[in-house]
Amino acid sequence: MLVSREPTFVYRNPPTFFFTNPRFVLLIRDRRFVLLLDSVLFAEFLSWKEAPSLDRSSAFISRVYREDIGPCLSFTCSELSQSVQCAVENNSLTIEPVAMSSLHTVKALECGGPNKCALSGMSRPCRHRIKLGDKENYYYISPSSRARITAVCNFFTYIRYIQQGLVRQDVQQMFWEVMRLRREMSVAKLGYFLTEER
Repeated sequence: MLVSREPTFVYRNPPTFFFTNPRFVLLIRDRRFVLLLDSVLFAEFLSWKEAPSLDRSSAFISRVYREDIGPCLSFTCSELSQSVQCAVENNSLTIEPVAMSSLHTVKALECGGPNKCALSGMSRPCRHRIKLGDKENYYYISPSSRARITAVCNFFTYIRYIQQGLVRQDVQQMFWEVMRLRREMSVAKLGYFLTEER
């Protein structure tokens, strides 16, 4: 009996979408449905992996920007959102916790403060702040905004590690880690994040 070594997801009752979509390979094993990887996404990743870069002309990077990064970093304050995205791309964004004692003494910045998120404009306690590159201003961010930014930063960090040749996994393991990081961005943009107890 030939056993596949490809990573799989197991579905007890898979959606009918998988039966009609040729992008997915579906096998039945022991009365369970096993879903193998999406062949289009994997082909885009393999093509990108041959010459990894952050250039958006790559189908893989273009898809991630369109489906994950763009929506994840889209906030009410659009000008600041664009600046945040540029800082993340350039690896020049700093996120730091705000000391609880200074929360009450720091004056609010133009687009935020200790009780107003600079990115969403919503009144929320802001326990973190960001700094964009070498600029002097700090922008206070809510926990949900922080989760969205860190999810994108985690993705870029892993992609940069691949670019630099620091990841020593086989290509399928890299692909599944990229998919996990994309899921992290999707979950964060929906507003799910771990809360910090203080």
